[in-house]
Amino acid sequence: MAVPALADRSPQPRALPLREVRTRLTQLVSLAELTDTVTLVTRDGDPRPVAAIVPASAARTGAQARADAERVAAISAGWARRLEELHRQSSRRHAAELRALADALAEAWAELDRRAPAGDPALARLRAAHADLLRR
Repeated sequence: MAVPALADRSPQPRALPLREVRTRLTQLVSLAELTDTVTLVTRDGDPRPVAAIVPASAARTGAQARADAERVAAISAGWARRLEELHRQSSRRHAAELRALADALAEAWAELDRRAPAGDPALARLRAAHADLLRR
């Protein structure tokens, strides 16, 4: 089958005013079908495109891309909700573990205070190191 004489194999889509598209619609549709040419339709006198004549495969691809994007968005939203819930659970668990650790440290300091002589330099170094860790 012969390719129409107006076949433009450049990657740039051609732009035609609506008046010309009305006259050549059959030819432009055949051109899109046979050569994958995209034709942008502009209003007469306005260079901005208002519509396009594209090959059916490109239109399906666009629809599939939108469907894929919607599916990915739904999946992402589900994962985001799951991650947020895991974050909340983890925060609660870590808060409980942190309280237990603080209680254990308080008991350890109380026991050291009971057993170590007053003014012990080793105990003073331990307290300074503990205070330094708490500041970080």
